[in-house]
Amino acid sequence: MQLVVFDLDYTIWQPEMYQIDGPPKLISADEFQGKQKRKSRAPPRQIPFGATTIHQNKIATDRRGTPITVFDGASHALSEINRMKKDLPLQVAISSRTDEPGWAFQLMKWLVASDGTPLSKCFDENLIEISYMDKSKHFESLNRKTGIPFDKMAFFDNEYWNIQSVSSLGVKCYHTPDGMTKEAWVQALEDFGLM
Repeated sequence: MQLVVFDLDYTIWQPEMYQIDGPPKLISADEFQGKQKRKSRAPPRQIPFGATTIHQNKIATDRRGTPITVFDGASHALSEINRMKKDLPLQVAISSRTDEPGWAFQLMKWLVASDGTPLSKCFDENLIEISYMDKSKHFESLNRKTGIPFDKMAFFDNEYWNIQSVSSLGVKCYHTPDGMTKEAWVQALEDFGLM
């Protein structure tokens, strides 16, 4: 494995950009939990797992307060990749057809992996493919940019039709219909003989 490629919406984070109300924003944990305007005796809302941002005590939400969170498996895989890059020539890319690229780039600046690294620093800056093209076209571009053969690439995506399209190139693909999981990451490591 020389190149690891992730989809964004519902693979790295949830909800998908088309599901949120307006652009993402940062709010305080107290505001999210309703502590500033509390009149109810009901317990405050819990901060969801994966809501950590680069700003202490702030989370990313949409205009209605829906939290945007990183899947545990994505956070784990990205943190492990950050560690592995010290010893292996490993590159990390994005292949996304997100509806709102600007919102996605903002979230990548705010949200962090479990090792505290902002998502924007987890991916190689010149290997971000965000467009409405078929994802096989994204991979052809990644192949041209990196020179890495398709069979040395791993791809994680929640949409099966993307998996089918990209696997036809010889890329090892991992379907993650419920978001990125630790199990999918471990399977990729095993498939590439890295475990």
